Amino acid sequence: MQAPAKAPTRVLPVLRAYAKATLRYRGTFVVILVGVVGMQFVSLAAPYYLKKLVDGLATTSPSDTAVSVLLGIVTIYGILGAVNWVARRLQMGALMRLEADAMADLANEAFDALLGHGHDFFLNNFAGTLTRRVTRYSRSFEPVLDSLTLTFVPTILFAIGAVVILYGRNHWLGIIMTLWVVVFTALQIYISKLRHPLRLERAEQDSKMTGDLSDVIGNHLAVNLFAARAHEKETFARIVDAWRSATVRSWRSDFLTQAIQQFLAIAIDVGLIAYGVILWRQGIITAGDFILIQAYVLTIIDQVWNIGYNLRRLFDAFADASEMVDIMELPVEITDAPKAKRLKIENGTIGFSDVTFYYHSDRPILDHLDLTIEGGKKVALVGPSGAGKSTVVRLLLRQYDVRDGAIGIDGQDIRKVTQDSLHEAISFVPQEPVLFHRTLRENIAYGKRAASERDIIRAATAAHCHEFISTLPEGYDTFVGERGVKLSGGERQRVAIARAILKNAPILILDEATSSLDSESEALIQDALTKLMEDKTVIAIAHRLSTIMKMDQIIVMENGKVAITGTHEELLAHESNLYKKLWEIQAGGFIASAE
Repeated sequence: MQAPAKAPTRVLPVLRAYAKATLRYRGTFVVILVGVVGMQFVSLAAPYYLKKLVDGLATTSPSDTAVSVLLGIVTIYGILGAVNWVARRLQMGALMRLEADAMADLANEAFDALLGHGHDFFLNNFAGTLTRRVTRYSRSFEPVLDSLTLTFVPTILFAIGAVVILYGRNHWLGIIMTLWVVVFTALQIYISKLRHPLRLERAEQDSKMTGDLSDVIGNHLAVNLFAARAHEKETFARIVDAWRSATVRSWRSDFLTQAIQQFLAIAIDVGLIAYGVILWRQGIITAGDFILIQAYVLTIIDQVWNIGYNLRRLFDAFADASEMVDIMELPVEITDAPKAKRLKIENGTIGFSDVTFYYHSDRPILDHLDLTIEGGKKVALVGPSGAGKSTVVRLLLRQYDVRDGAIGIDGQDIRKVTQDSLHEAISFVPQEPVLFHRTLRENIAYGKRAASERDIIRAATAAHCHEFISTLPEGYDTFVGERGVKLSGGERQRVAIARAILKNAPILILDEATSSLDSESEALIQDALTKLMEDKTVIAIAHRLSTIMKMDQIIVMENGKVAITGTHEELLAHESNLYKKLWEIQAGGFIASAE
């Protein structure tokens, strides 16, 4: 399976999404900026007062007046420290609050965007990879905002302030510092752009590794049964090796970048000190100016040095977040029509009018299908594999949209009603029900999440769940395991039926609901299904013809069309037809052929 194609860089889309998330909390963001400005003001002012203190100590004879002046300078220095303490607390407190709130919003948005995609999207993507993309998208916000508020904005403010102050002491000091900052920063940005493809490759390989790991873990039973451990180890090792190679290439580029940075840092430090000695000899600057220059140089080196690290961190975050942005920008396959209304059920009549559908244009699945299912009737769909039975159900559920024609419920085109109201009106019991790794109570109540305990137990009893649930040590609070693996097939099916009973939707779809069960489980489930089908429009897909003998109508499909319809007795009494052939080869309620 292939993930959606990624653009080489998605910096601007990620920044737009993150800016939108940040601006929801404008007040908090303003507090962060106030803290940043306050801290940089102190960082600029404190060395200046240290310079004054050193100059005072170097040029003033000890006296009460001199001590008073110097203590005054120390007092101001202490006040600046207090201001820095308050500013830092404001900045960090607000930053933590904003990041937590915005990351929660982004996770919710990504989750909502993911669920908005259609059936094909989830068939074509690994669950583990999609999970990783959602978490990366929200968590990448933290390094992005940290880099901006803790590195880039403070560095710009401090660099401007330091250059202005040094320029005031000596023009060449300010000019040299300006040139160094510009060259150093431009070089780091350039190198980071060169490294961006390496980061994207590493993120992509990491996603592949996660996806393969998730796929193998989810199919561990098949791995053991087919003695494929060695094969899977070899496959995973190749993926890990590709990830290792991408990671090493990325780290080597880091190593080269840091070497260049260190050389430039040493050059500016030594160069400005040497030039300062010349200026001191000429009487242009004082001993205190050396403190000022050194403090500014060391601080700027530290902050600008961090630009490189934070650029790498920033682009790593962009690479991670880009994967989810790609998905969020994909057009959603199935959407509600503008001004879509809620579906209103009167009697539950379903109509397929001249419906044509195909997955591939050269292979039509349904070919101008006309079909009407009267409200309240129990109808079975039978036919060979590829006849279009499952496609009828998928189109009715709007997992796909018809290519031509229309599907209506009580005269309402399902493309013109909201998807939520459509799905609320239909209960679906698949052949292999999938349960959440939650309690039995939560799984049953998923059909009606506001249901009372009494309603849950009543539905479980009707579906013959209550008997086995009552024997469990934790009863309805028992967790069923991932996809319900702690339950037997029959137990999972009964839980799914209990969920449908509780939902009590007017339309019911059964997709081979008893095909893979033992006789005892099938008997219990058939009894539960009989109760579930009361007063509903029912569509049942079945191969075991013995399970549909009492349906009001049996629709035999072949090559995407209705071949023949009738009751069980009518179809058997009719001259040779597909249903009669299937019935004649039936043995013990099982069909020799399988879809």
